[in-house]
Amino acid sequence: MNWDEFGSWGRRVSDWAQDYHLTVGDRPVRAQTRPGDILNALPAAPPNTPEDMEEVFRDFEDIVMPGITHWQHPRFFAYFNSNAAAPSVLAEFLVSAIAPQCMLWQTSPAATELETRMMDWLRQSLDLPDGFAGVIQDSASSATLAAVLTMREKALNWTGNSAGLTGRAQLRVYCSDEVHTSVDRAIWVSGIGQDNLVRIPIKGDWRGMDPEALDAAIRADKAAGLTPAGVILCVGGTGTGATDPVDACLDVAARHGLFTHVDAAWAGSAMICPEFRHYWPGIERADSIVFNPHKWLGVQFDCSAHFLRTPQDLVRTLAIQPEYLKTHGHDGIINYSEWSVPLGRRFRALKIWFLLRAYGLEGLRNRLRNHIAWSVALHDQLAATPGFEIVTPPMWSLFTFRYVPGGTVDPDDLNLRLVNTINDDGRIYLTQTRVDGDLVIRFQAGQFETTEEDVMMAYDVITEIAAVLK
Repeated sequence: MNWDEFGSWGRRVSDWAQDYHLTVGDRPVRAQTRPGDILNALPAAPPNTPEDMEEVFRDFEDIVMPGITHWQHPRFFAYFNSNAAAPSVLAEFLVSAIAPQCMLWQTSPAATELETRMMDWLRQSLDLPDGFAGVIQDSASSATLAAVLTMREKALNWTGNSAGLTGRAQLRVYCSDEVHTSVDRAIWVSGIGQDNLVRIPIKGDWRGMDPEALDAAIRADKAAGLTPAGVILCVGGTGTGATDPVDACLDVAARHGLFTHVDAAWAGSAMICPEFRHYWPGIERADSIVFNPHKWLGVQFDCSAHFLRTPQDLVRTLAIQPEYLKTHGHDGIINYSEWSVPLGRRFRALKIWFLLRAYGLEGLRNRLRNHIAWSVALHDQLAATPGFEIVTPPMWSLFTFRYVPGGTVDPDDLNLRLVNTINDDGRIYLTQTRVDGDLVIRFQAGQFETTEEDVMMAYDVITEIAAVLK
């Protein structure tokens, strides 16, 4: 295909995308294919000669689309939504067309300077203090890795990158059992080691870390000759929305001089609403904070907002400046590749700019408030329905429940069959998790275009299918 054909195909793809988003609610939410269906429909060898785009596009519709789980479906109530609001999609279209590699200021000044401004817009939206600066990472996993590497370097007096970890006292990092597995991976990749990730007990309705137990664990490690390096806090954990008592945990970390990272990948978006900020009191004292605009806020994946109270520490940890990456003749510029693990960087700031301008903060706040209100209403209906019990209460738009009618012998088996049957049915999509060892069903509302009718339909599907299971 040549560029002189691109315009007609671009219009066709744009029309297809519009129709897809307008009608995606008519499709089953989860892919209905079996393992190997897509692989076996694809030729085993690549083509030697060009193929017509009509044929390529037809195969996209006939082979690829049946194997897609529709994250933009208004009844996608599984995981946390990876949204794609229309202005964000347009911005990504433009970025794909321009195709810049934005590793340095000089490789695209607009990308760097727009990122600086957008991160400050997001900072203001969350009411973080002026001193915080931010960078767009690809995901919260990368932000958490960057934070763990920084806490490692600070604990080793900035000698870890040069001298390694061999022969030193073991470093210790503290978190609760409710943190995302990206924390475990960051511990692996950083060289700290899984055995040195200390799990602190949880307590309370928010299933948050016990600050007294945190303090005791740090003191015990110091007494044993180990080196505490940092604390990772959770605000809106994936399983149940678990949220640590941020203020009290930061008090403990400050007492011991430890670097703190707050993972608010999903729930951080809700902090654009002032009424939800009581979930992270004292957040201004954290060293590192991450949330994903590509989840609840509506920005196209991938786009993770990483804020630093002292960004110089992150740059000191990650920056490498060979001659070919230096920008001579310009002082004080930011090269965001020095703020992240990858050297290459996409132009992610454009989609934040498009989204914030197209909806405004108040328009985004109203969507989030609706999702929360509708989810609470569904929670109330299920709580009042015989045979159902609420396991964890709503945290923003997330709660967990299970089906345990009288005489149930194996609740785990029954609830696993219930969630699998619901997902095979295709009208809604849910996931399971475990709470204190019990298998439960997890519901969260967060798809950008979902409606009250979509959320309340979940009640009909859940109860209808539960009624026929034995």
